[in-house]
Amino acid sequence: MRRLFIFLLGLLVLPAVAQVPTAEQIQILQNLTPEQRQMLLEQLGVGTQGAGNAADKSKRDMRSTEDARQKTEAKDRAELSATLARKTGLQGEDTIIVSIKFPEATVQPSMQEGQPPLIIDPTKNWDPLEKEELGKTIERIMAKNPYRLNRSGELLMPGFAPMLLAGLSEEQAALRLSAEPGLARLTVKVTRLPLERPGPAGLKPLGYDLFKDDSLSTFAPISEVPVPAEYIVGPGDELIVQLYGNQNRTLRLTVDREGRVNFPELGPISVAGQRFRSVQATLEERVSKQMIGVNAGVSMGDIRSVSVFVLGEARRPGTYTVSGLATITSALYAAGGVKPIGSLRDVQLKRQGEIVRRLDLYDLLLRGDTRDDAKLLPGDVIFIPPVGPTVSVDGEVHRPAIYELKGGANAEDVVALAGGLTPEADPQTASLTHLDADKRRVVLNVDLSGASGRTQAVGNGDVLRVARLRPTLDSGVTVAGHVYQPGPVAYRSGLRLSEVLRSTDDLRPNADTHYVLVRRELPPDRRIVVLSADLAAALRAPGSEADITLMPRDQLTVFDLESGREAVVAPLLNDLKLQSSATQPTESVRIDGAVKVKGTYPLEQHMRVADLVRAGGGLDDSALAKSAELTRFRVVGDVRQTEAINIDLEAALRGDEAANVPLQAFDILVVKETPEWREQEVVKLEGEVRFPGEYPIRRGESLRSVLDRAGGLTQFAAPRAAVFMRDSLRKREQAQMDKLAERVQIDLAISALQGAHMNQAGATTALSVGQSLLTQLRGAKAVGRLVIDLPAAISARPGTADDVILQDGDQLIIPKQRQEVTVLGEVHNSTSHFYQPGLSRDDYVSLSGGTTRKADNSQIYVVRADGSVVARASNRWFSRGSQVKMEPGDTVVVPLDTERLPPLPLWQAVTQILYNVAVSVAAINSF
Repeated sequence: MRRLFIFLLGLLVLPAVAQVPTAEQIQILQNLTPEQRQMLLEQLGVGTQGAGNAADKSKRDMRSTEDARQKTEAKDRAELSATLARKTGLQGEDTIIVSIKFPEATVQPSMQEGQPPLIIDPTKNWDPLEKEELGKTIERIMAKNPYRLNRSGELLMPGFAPMLLAGLSEEQAALRLSAEPGLARLTVKVTRLPLERPGPAGLKPLGYDLFKDDSLSTFAPISEVPVPAEYIVGPGDELIVQLYGNQNRTLRLTVDREGRVNFPELGPISVAGQRFRSVQATLEERVSKQMIGVNAGVSMGDIRSVSVFVLGEARRPGTYTVSGLATITSALYAAGGVKPIGSLRDVQLKRQGEIVRRLDLYDLLLRGDTRDDAKLLPGDVIFIPPVGPTVSVDGEVHRPAIYELKGGANAEDVVALAGGLTPEADPQTASLTHLDADKRRVVLNVDLSGASGRTQAVGNGDVLRVARLRPTLDSGVTVAGHVYQPGPVAYRSGLRLSEVLRSTDDLRPNADTHYVLVRRELPPDRRIVVLSADLAAALRAPGSEADITLMPRDQLTVFDLESGREAVVAPLLNDLKLQSSATQPTESVRIDGAVKVKGTYPLEQHMRVADLVRAGGGLDDSALAKSAELTRFRVVGDVRQTEAINIDLEAALRGDEAANVPLQAFDILVVKETPEWREQEVVKLEGEVRFPGEYPIRRGESLRSVLDRAGGLTQFAAPRAAVFMRDSLRKREQAQMDKLAERVQIDLAISALQGAHMNQAGATTALSVGQSLLTQLRGAKAVGRLVIDLPAAISARPGTADDVILQDGDQLIIPKQRQEVTVLGEVHNSTSHFYQPGLSRDDYVSLSGGTTRKADNSQIYVVRADGSVVARASNRWFSRGSQVKMEPGDTVVVPLDTERLPPLPLWQAVTQILYNVAVSVAAINSF
């Protein structure tokens, strides 16, 4: 009581704050006697009507909360249904892949230290005959992939009885297959392919997904809409009466079970069963007559709920409570829609056992007609009968689907249901798969463009298919390739090439104007022939023989001079090959040698040598125009013989009939290259030469000759430290380094596996060092340095061993005179030292802090400034590294001691390569 008093007090003190009483407070208020309630309200200064308004407001708020809860639950149910639908198992007519193989071998670590891992092969002890038979079973099953389950969800595999997989997941289906005795010892995997079924098999009935998933909200009843004047007022409805004039207040009156509202000062008024328009007029009239100086405005408040039945082929048949404004579709929404076996065209509304309305949902879906979507009254029954006759419509219609028929229907009616024909439809070639009187499937031709075809009757189970128009161009010419406006061109009799390609402005830059390829289909069998045209000649002389006459369906291709022609020519040659025979061989010829576009081309009618040169893009700069060789193949008896024909190419290109030989199938024309023709070879001189730069060379020219042309060396040059690099050598070195990196990668993988299984000490450290070396090796780039004795090469006589013959791309770098010695590798401080006469190799190592613990002291070597390597000084009786004579520009390399790490055969080679590359790069960058 005290809590209710505090709540009512809050209504007065904080009128601007919306407060909602709890259910307990409402119950306390309702349990009070009228005298106690009046006394409490008088103490608070609140009238009875105000209390009633507060209580009514509380009920409305609670009702709103309940509505929100119900909407949330409906949304959760929809999401759950969608999730379950996604997780459904295999179904009838699903497409699956069945993968079967022998069990794979496994690797297990050895129980004994130092032993290699164990490889366990489950098939090792299998009977050979049984294993062979299982292999044949695997091949037989895999050859039939993919499989398609039948309508019952059964899998039919060769050699096995039908297996029911419907409802199983992919993993469960694999277990089911493994249960077969013939597959028990094999590894089985099942994968479902999310394929859309083509044709009529992939069609779905129209409209059944209307009330499913996210579309549920489409037909959810909406209460925040104006109440129609024809609405029938009944128990539970709320009327809002706004009084104005001598009294200004608002009354909320609820219709009780007797159909009356208790109007203060007017008493009970019967309103049930009347239209809202009539109730509105009655109340306003009585207020104006019986309450002096007061007028009223009447509107609807909360609408009552009505209980209806949804029965028949509903997804969730039962009793549902819906809004008083609900219609048939609202009730269907509440019941989850219609089952696929239910009718959409005869939804019946029954009232007291009589059918009062029939709803055709097609009218709603296809025409937007809601006239039969009637309002519901308490006790109404929505009954969904089984689906009626159906017909499938596939092909070139706007809405391919399965449609339910209503009454007698013909082809025109069915096409109208499917949204009509698409622009690509061929109405004259439609077909109807029909069940005749003997229940045989027969196909009827239906001409939808004629009256007889449109009135063709259709029945239950029929399939109407509307074909697409042929994609071929019946009357027109197609232009493609290196043009600005590719596409179809209108055809007329006598159309010529110059009328389609009117000028070179229609072509893109670098277009080949001398070879336009034409693909032509000859009637009546559409045999393919190929011809070409010289567009430049056609534009110079329109209407001449060069300006060829075109035919319908001709396809013109303009090539460019920069790219190849195989993408266009190869499909044409394949078409010619497919239509060839022994009496009519593949009509192709080939051109090789010094032409711009080598390759095989279609043999045209009356094609000659000059035409083939034109197809090849013309002669290359290196071509020997005076001579070419034509190789021709002849079959003499049972032997194929080769004949070589010398061609005066220069005369043939001039048009000499004798030289311009007609071509035959399989001819090969080889255009010879001018002797001693090469691209200009260039070498590069850098560093301490008088005139450094790039110098063109002639074949066989020596380094001494080019240095003379460059003015010789400067006075600061260090010829013994010259760096000579050759491009061909660099490519070979890089290939060897890449191959070595692959071998090191394999060795590292083997070492990692062995170290993991044998628990070798230091394996982790060795692998870390190996991975570091591999990273350096992959990052190193070959230099291609060739060790030469430059002073000897300069003074050498032609043809002697020291005479260096140059190649294209050679590079000579001559540094300045040097005064340092560099120490690299496993020393404490890799650096360069000023050259001091008398110091040995080991002295320079000592100046760099000495060797580290990882150094291999027995393999220290010296790289001379010219790139040569000295491992140790030797005489007849002994050899010691400390006796190596040092010179300015030398580099001392202290390699890594690979024997301290687990055996990896290639580590020493990798470290030497890395050091040598580093020395060469340092020499290049020092000039």
